[in-house]
Amino acid sequence: MKVLAVANQKGGVGKTTTTATLGALLAGRGRRVLLVDMDPQASLTRACGVEDCQGRGLAEVLGIADDGELEVKHIALKQRPGLDLAPASIALASCEIGLTTRLAREQTLKRALARVQGYDLALLDCGPSLGLLVVNALAAADAVLVPTQAEQMAVYGLELFLETVAKVRRAMNPGLEVLGIVATMVDTRTNHHRGALVAMRAAGLPLLDVTIGRSVRVAEAVAAGATIGELEAGNPRAGEYDALAEEVDRWLSR
Repeated sequence: MKVLAVANQKGGVGKTTTTATLGALLAGRGRRVLLVDMDPQASLTRACGVEDCQGRGLAEVLGIADDGELEVKHIALKQRPGLDLAPASIALASCEIGLTTRLAREQTLKRALARVQGYDLALLDCGPSLGLLVVNALAAADAVLVPTQAEQMAVYGLELFLETVAKVRRAMNPGLEVLGIVATMVDTRTNHHRGALVAMRAAGLPLLDVTIGRSVRVAEAVAAGATIGELEAGNPRAGEYDALAEEVDRWLSR
């Protein structure tokens, strides 16, 4: 099983929407995918229609002072054929605090995922921080996908995040690669967004050719438990997310 972290320390850049949509699209391509909600805000969990995981979430797998009593297979919830969810709750916040006192704390998620069987890919939806939960995700991942809004001010934050990725690679996960940065909520009619994409490329950032345009229908699709293509087949965002899923599918086949 390969592991792909969807991460950026900045909030509101489309991490959860990207994770949920990619998971559904890849499952539709025949991949067996596990969505893993790494955010105490549990946005991915709620987007999947789960309001309360009833004490059977990722916090109970990772534990607080020690590894949790449950394994990922005990908490996985089926979403659609080929797609399961490891849900989260606010208890993950206590889990993150507890991790600070543990030995090999950065490897806790990696140990939990090492026992998971039956999937081609685990997609980790990370919270907007650079805390221990995100470091755990990066330590467990084979690659990281970085959603970002098309803003020139985002360049500095992206450079800082990629420095964190490089530190994790040097210290604990030498195989970690950057799959790429994907610009989301892009409106190419505006000079600002076009200029931001130019600035990102000029800074040498690994920006993917695929960009995701702005559309409220994408968020509506995720909230409805569907992909944008299922909700509105003719929406241009459907083709863009298909292209992003193709990028991930090629990476999986390497």
